[in-house]
Amino acid sequence: MIRFLQILITRFLPLWIICCAYIGYTFPEWFTGIKNWTSFALAFILFIMGLTLSRDSLKRIMTHPKNAIIGVIGKWIVTTGISFFLACLFFSHQNDLKAGVILAGSVPSGTSANLYSMMANGNVALSVMMSSLDTFVSPFFTPVIMKAAVGSVVYVAITPLVLKMVYVVLLPISLGLLVQWKFQEKITAIRSIIPVLSSIALLIVDLSVVSNAHNMLHDNMNQLPKLFLCVFLQITIPMILGYLYSALFKMEEPERRSMVYEFGICNTALAALLAMVSISPIAAVPAVTNMIVNTSLGALIAILWEPAHSKWKNLFHSHRKNKLKVS
Repeated sequence: MIRFLQILITRFLPLWIICCAYIGYTFPEWFTGIKNWTSFALAFILFIMGLTLSRDSLKRIMTHPKNAIIGVIGKWIVTTGISFFLACLFFSHQNDLKAGVILAGSVPSGTSANLYSMMANGNVALSVMMSSLDTFVSPFFTPVIMKAAVGSVVYVAITPLVLKMVYVVLLPISLGLLVQWKFQEKITAIRSIIPVLSSIALLIVDLSVVSNAHNMLHDNMNQLPKLFLCVFLQITIPMILGYLYSALFKMEEPERRSMVYEFGICNTALAALLAMVSISPIAAVPAVTNMIVNTSLGALIAILWEPAHSKWKNLFHSHRKNKLKVS
């Protein structure tokens, strides 16, 4: 039964994300009770990751942060550059939407990037390290980029952002590692349901964000087809370039997969909030549409990668057994 539930939820996660986005938009009044659950659900996802994160790999990344630094530098150059190009291409005469697209690509990476790195058998420790560095530099980079690109003064308060990083990312992961260390055998017993719990938490985030953005999406319905195409390219092009970029630096396959999500998935919840406060409600629409696309696309890529990982893993074990028999 648990295995069936795991397959039903995780294998079809992109479909459930799209369905939840539709339901959240169509019936926003159903989800008023969870409108403030976004941060809690993201923190829960990071706690779950802490239960499965290898302490050795985390220690190795922290003592040798070269790949994380390379990744963060590349992300800010590639993702921001692509976002600026697409914003000018699609919305050159619609300043608010143009600013919103650029802002959606000029914020730190999203928590779901860490989740999908885990689902895609990427290097989760590297993903978390990059997200941490990304968040700490964002309050300096985001205002400068927005001022230079569109002349919008987008103020990013550093203290609240850093505190949110601590509460939503660092503390939950640390707590997960502690629980893993104290109750290692029990954690092994429930490991099979961890992907299910993470997926349900992500669906809660999806419902919360979309239902809250109902009015903005409804008022800009005529722009959504063009906007969805724009943000699809805004996500996929950096993902592809992120993989090639990490291959250029001769990173291993798990690091490349983490880099794909680091480049492609930004903290669109933060972008929507900043847009509403500093630009206009319309400028927040690209961030919401980006969230719908990046969560569903990220899940799809993770699902497509998983069989390949299992295939090569089984092939390796088979080769190793045959080698032992021969010897």
